[in-house]
Amino acid sequence: MRQRWHNFRKAFAERIRYRVTRAGLWFLLALAGTGVGAVVLANNLLFLVVAAMLATLLVSGLLSRLSLAGLEIDFVAPERVSACRAFPGRMRVRNVKWWMPSFSIGVEGIRSPGGAQLQSAVYFPLIPAGATIEKIVAVRFPRRGAYRQSGFAFSTSFPFGFLRKTVHVTLRREALVYPPLDPQPGFDRMLPSIAGEMEAYYRGLGRDFYRIRPYEALESARYVDWKATAHTGVLQVREFAREPERTVEMFLDRDVPPAFDAWFEQAVHACAYLAWQLSAQGASVHFRSNGYSLRQPEEGDIYAILRYLALVYPLRSPTVEGPLEDSTYRLAFTASPARLRQAGWMEARIFSPDELPAPSSSGSSFPAVSSDWA
Repeated sequence: MRQRWHNFRKAFAERIRYRVTRAGLWFLLALAGTGVGAVVLANNLLFLVVAAMLATLLVSGLLSRLSLAGLEIDFVAPERVSACRAFPGRMRVRNVKWWMPSFSIGVEGIRSPGGAQLQSAVYFPLIPAGATIEKIVAVRFPRRGAYRQSGFAFSTSFPFGFLRKTVHVTLRREALVYPPLDPQPGFDRMLPSIAGEMEAYYRGLGRDFYRIRPYEALESARYVDWKATAHTGVLQVREFAREPERTVEMFLDRDVPPAFDAWFEQAVHACAYLAWQLSAQGASVHFRSNGYSLRQPEEGDIYAILRYLALVYPLRSPTVEGPLEDSTYRLAFTASPARLRQAGWMEARIFSPDELPAPSSSGSSFPAVSSDWA
């Protein structure tokens, strides 16, 4: 029974919190002074004033509690969200009371380590009985992963502003957050370097002359070969071999020692950033990682790769797969470069902790599999 009573008190204390405002502090001082004066002077009028002030406090607490009662919240994040960037989300607050509106309601996210944060609090001056009000708010997720619950707080100082009462609510709704797609420190030099290497790697492979053939209707005149036309007396055009598709084979080695957990997180961010940018530039990305393989766009879009990177974590793997295609430009992220070179990645651009150092302030930050949204 004692344990049950302790759990009940703890749950009640966590759910409803009270904070005396500055106006409430002055009111309490005035109440105390009036009470002392009534006792010292034995004045019935002062006793009536004290009773009226106590009744005001009771009415204030009752009305604020009724204003907070019967409120429901729903928060819908965007379908595709990346970490470290503010995104607009829809917040819906519903007053299920059929007879009384709610006045002066504030809604804010409960901040927790690693949890998402609302960029600003939301204020509703009036929520009519039985009505639902929707507002667009900005939310920011500090890290990648699956967020399965969110904490919010309703607060009000209605009607007199003497006491601010707060009620905590928990909303269970899952959101998958991709790794950051904005350039992290050091990434601004990585992408131009890779783009230059790809240009040099595929240089000369496209626009190769294939043959001269007769002109066909509606073809552009820019490809007409006038020398061949003058020689044959019939319009002839130059035909070129189709430019080969630029494919990037990207490999993420999940076999990372515990001491390199922070670096692994940085490598995941780099993979997501490069895959996103190279895909936007028209390159085909073949992403692989210790048993996982996906060709974009043949087998899925870029978001399929980002979904995998949102939840990936280090995993011991005794073997490493070698490259599948010899004609592609290759990138590899690993904490053991020698291990990858032995597997056949000699010609790949390998990013190790020496070439891709982890941020000095970064710690172990694995995917948030059950984090609070706010």
